[in-house]
Amino acid sequence: MLPVAPASYPRNVPDVLIATDSETVFDEVRSAVEEPGVVLRWARSGRSVLPALQERAADLVISDLQIGSMGGFAIGMQLALEIGSGRLSPVPVLLLLDRRPDTFMAKRIGVAGWLIKPLDPLRTRAAAKAVLAGEHYFDTTLSAVPADVMPA
Repeated sequence: MLPVAPASYPRNVPDVLIATDSETVFDEVRSAVEEPGVVLRWARSGRSVLPALQERAADLVISDLQIGSMGGFAIGMQLALEIGSGRLSPVPVLLLLDRRPDTFMAKRIGVAGWLIKPLDPLRTRAAAKAVLAGEHYFDTTLSAVPADVMPA
């Protein structure tokens, strides 16, 4: 795990843990959510997410779906189990999904939100802000348009 901000910081600033093994995905997310007063941390593997949260709580986990041997779904399920058992403080998870059908599993896991790739800074920033504010964010990109509202 690579901290992007100093370890000593006021606890009233948002702490965001980005879980991905892709430097490109990390850079895309970082550029969208980085601003003064936000602490960013990088977990380069799915297996390092829980230890990172046990070491220092986060306000948001943004997890890529495809991460080596433990991806976003496994991270979401592991955190839900740890939180449910009382071994971990609640932390919302925002998943970065590869395709629209992945939303089925994301709903089953009960994450706070998801984004469909390809990512763009506006949606990524809006999703992170919404989830940090205690809301849900479910990306509607690539959703089917209902037949009754399609132009003739």
